Amino acid sequence: MLAIRNLSKTYANGIQALRDVSLEIPNGMFGLVGPNGAGKSTLMRTLATLQDADAGSVTLGDVDVLRDKHEVRQVLGYLPQEFGVYPKISAEALLDHFAVLKGFGDTAKRKKTVEGLMRTVNLWEVRKQKLGTFSGGMRQRFGIAQALLGDPQLIIVDEPTAGLDPEERRRFLNLLSEIGDQVVVILSTHIVDDVREICDRMAIIDEGRVLASGEPQALIASLEGRVWSKAVDKDEAERLQETLQMISTRRVSGRTVIRVLAEASPGEGFEPASPDLEDVYFAALRNWGHS
Repeated sequence: MLAIRNLSKTYANGIQALRDVSLEIPNGMFGLVGPNGAGKSTLMRTLATLQDADAGSVTLGDVDVLRDKHEVRQVLGYLPQEFGVYPKISAEALLDHFAVLKGFGDTAKRKKTVEGLMRTVNLWEVRKQKLGTFSGGMRQRFGIAQALLGDPQLIIVDEPTAGLDPEERRRFLNLLSEIGDQVVVILSTHIVDDVREICDRMAIIDEGRVLASGEPQALIASLEGRVWSKAVDKDEAERLQETLQMISTRRVSGRTVIRVLAEASPGEGFEPASPDLEDVYFAALRNWGHS
């Protein structure tokens, strides 16, 4: 269990990146979702011991994450948003180098570990290729391989599917899901579908605050019977936005379909709609429907 209590962080320029953040994150896949600039990366870097918080506490089991940084790093796997590689080195050679840095002194054990990880992330067949020739998805899978060195208890991945094509994204999410059975895996993203597909629990964060948290299906169920949709023209959409709690607008077959949060039908032409995680996300960002 990763327990975050009242975590706050303000940068020197006055930006308050984290505001009294509290979360309990058990083993499994945990999605942290929010817009760019919401504070997700600040929280990830703090958990990864790369920066200090101003206030609050974080514990991983019995380990004080904010104080015992060396101990945390022994059980941490981290894939940052910008993961650079040496383009002229083979994947196998660089992973072996990372294993040395991680403390794998025994050559035979290290070789076996590197092979096992390369097979886990489905890169064994291309292990001799230079990393500069890898696609975005292949580089991300290599990033996960290095994050898995040393059997970590906590794995943090920051915006891992940004820029991936649909096939690479699917392969990467499947890999993360398989890893997440026995350890805490935190997936930080602004892509709601990533969380919907593989995460057991989630939190929505914006402006440094946790707006909602829980199981995705439970959060969706909290909006049941309260989401309404209607196809309108652009002028009507702008007019209705002034009087209704409009969750989102979507272009469907050339028309604008608005989705509205209301306890009862908001007017003629509106039809009840099944809520989804995108509705939860936008309603939370607008501080509608959640405490």
